[in-house]
Amino acid sequence: MNRIWLHALLLLLLFNNGASHIVKTLPGYSGTLPFKLKTGYIGVGRNDEVQLFYYFIESENNPQNDPLLLWITGGPGCSGLSSLVYEIGPFTFDVTNFDGSIPAILLNPYSWTKVANIIFIDWPAGTGFSYANTSEGYSNSDTKSVKDNYTFLRKWLLSHPLFIKNRLYLAGESYGAKRVPLVAMEILRGNKQGLEPQMSLHGYIIGNALTDPNIDINERIPYVHRMSLISDEYFDLAKISCKGKYYNPDQNNLQCLHVLQRIHKCIQHINLVHILEPFCEADDLEWDHTFLQNDSIDHLLLPASKQDKQWCRTQNYLSSRDWANDLIVQEALHIRK
Repeated sequence: MNRIWLHALLLLLLFNNGASHIVKTLPGYSGTLPFKLKTGYIGVGRNDEVQLFYYFIESENNPQNDPLLLWITGGPGCSGLSSLVYEIGPFTFDVTNFDGSIPAILLNPYSWTKVANIIFIDWPAGTGFSYANTSEGYSNSDTKSVKDNYTFLRKWLLSHPLFIKNRLYLAGESYGAKRVPLVAMEILRGNKQGLEPQMSLHGYIIGNALTDPNIDINERIPYVHRMSLISDEYFDLAKISCKGKYYNPDQNNLQCLHVLQRIHKCIQHINLVHILEPFCEADDLEWDHTFLQNDSIDHLLLPASKQDKQWCRTQNYLSSRDWANDLIVQEALHIRK
């Protein structure tokens, strides 16, 4: 038994290069947080040149026995804070009364942390509070990212040995979900090779995964037809002339290009993420169009605001931007300068 603990201690000293901090209070919330939040950095890559920031929230039920979930947000380049605040985390912001100052924090009664321990990661380097010490550290690929995520998880577990035995699940959305199965394969490969710690992987969750644009984007034409956003006539013309290939069509097929242009004109001012809500001009909201039209489920979960002027759901993101960039908030989260 002593040898086992000595082995674990040596691994911990070898891999654990990042300090973590318990966060008991946050700007925008009055009093002590009713859940256990920890933040920190884990170094990955050559000479730990990439420093990945994370939020860890213990299960509010039974953290020793409840599953451990690693959540990989999409983008790539969307902070883990987005999923924490707008999707499955224990708190969100009061967007209804947001006035541009530090937003008030509201508790989420439907948080997944009611039944699970969750790690939210800022990934890759340059996202959120994660950074690199070298210019090479900011270069990224699916292969490199998968290995970095696996290394991150190994080091995190070694620095939190009480959670090594917990059932492990991976989860992700949009582009993050594309990499979740690859990280799962890396874990299984590491377990087979006898790498420590051995992880108790039980499954993974993917939502709105960006798998292949030839499939994902191609299906938007049938989608807008089923939503009655284009006529049967236009859809039938597209099916016949494009032969089902709507994404990256043959540039010599002028009939197909023409009908796709007509369809685009029909839907260019429709919010395809939530068709019953207003279309938002990116310039007015200080976001780019890729953000407004991404595949994240955040847009469906954000609460509606009660503003007098025409409201756009994506305006709710301004509160998280202001909150995360506030120096008092960064000090509370123990962000490196």
